[in-house]
Amino acid sequence: MPARIDYEYIAAHVPEGAKVLDLGCGDGTLLEFLIQRKHVDGRGVDIDEAAVRQCVSKGIPVYHGDMLEGMAMFADGTFDCTILSQTLQQTLQPERVLEQMLRVSRKAIVSFPNWGHWRVRLQLLLKGRVPVTPWLPYQWYETPNVRQLTIKDFLRFSADRNLHIADCTYFLPSYKKIPALGANLLASTAVFVIEKHHGRGITRGSARQA
Repeated sequence: MPARIDYEYIAAHVPEGAKVLDLGCGDGTLLEFLIQRKHVDGRGVDIDEAAVRQCVSKGIPVYHGDMLEGMAMFADGTFDCTILSQTLQQTLQPERVLEQMLRVSRKAIVSFPNWGHWRVRLQLLLKGRVPVTPWLPYQWYETPNVRQLTIKDFLRFSADRNLHIADCTYFLPSYKKIPALGANLLASTAVFVIEKHHGRGITRGSARQA
């Protein structure tokens, strides 16, 4: 099984041989997986120097710096898809990041941990402390997460900004997929595929209720 819960789903939505940009690519594990599985032409962006060195050691082209700076180097439609895997909650300008993802590619794949999960709610209610779970493992003083969002938050965000959601899926902590109904309470991870609509950029889509 791939290293992370969302990798197989992401791979299923990446065309064979596609040009892919992975934002917040870390050590290049996902890009390496996609290169092996889908033979993609992959590039990464990451701000962590140690992670960039690991990408370079694997032969993966990578830009060392902020993801908005990295995307600014590319012309419109350079890539078939851009990926933001478990990094949306770490971005300072999520709206700008999504806008640029859909500028440089036709498809954006976004995954994030769901703060609406029942275990997160229960810990906050009973303990009165910032929750710590297997998918949110950090203490408040060491977390890289600067945003706390639920599935419902992202659906509302997408609808308000006319993002066209082409597909989405939700995972339990056990990696099992679950239907949209009740996902905001039960899912630990959500993955969304956002596409340009008829080549016109971002437009209103049918965000599925959770």
